[in-house]
Amino acid sequence: MSGLTPIPALAGGALIGGAAALLWLGLGRIAGISGVVGGLMTAARGDRAWRLAFLAGLMAAPALYGWAGGPVPAGAPPASPALVIGGGLLVGLGTRLGGGCTSGHGVCGLARLSRRSAAATLVFMATAALTVFLHHHILGG
Repeated sequence: MSGLTPIPALAGGALIGGAAALLWLGLGRIAGISGVVGGLMTAARGDRAWRLAFLAGLMAAPALYGWAGGPVPAGAPPASPALVIGGGLLVGLGTRLGGGCTSGHGVCGLARLSRRSAAATLVFMATAALTVFLHHHILGG
C-alpha cells in the first residue's frame, strides 16, 4: 500500500456499502464473511445458493478488476506456514468470540447503528493500530 488514492477508495467503499445494502434489502442477510462462510455447510438448500454466489463474486472480483485494467497486487508477503495457521486460528477464534468479523461488524453493524458492532470495531481497529506500532517501532519491522 502506497500513496493516497481517495477516488478509488471512495468508489470501493461505495460499492461495498451498496452490495451490503442490496443483500440486506433483497434477502434480509448481513454481508459478514464469517457468517456467510460459517453458515454454508449447515444452510438449508435454498439458503446455500446465495451464499455460494456471494463467495463466487468475492473471488471473481479481483480477476475481473485486473482484466478490466485495474492494478492488482502481486500477492501477500511471504510468511511461514506456522504464522499463517496461527493467524488464521486467532481470526477464527476472534470472529466466534466477537459474534462476527470485520465486514459484518464494521460495514453492516455500524450502518445499523449497533452498539455491539461499534465496540467490536473499536477493539479490532485498536488492536490493528497496536500491532502496527509494535511491529514498526518495537520489533523493528
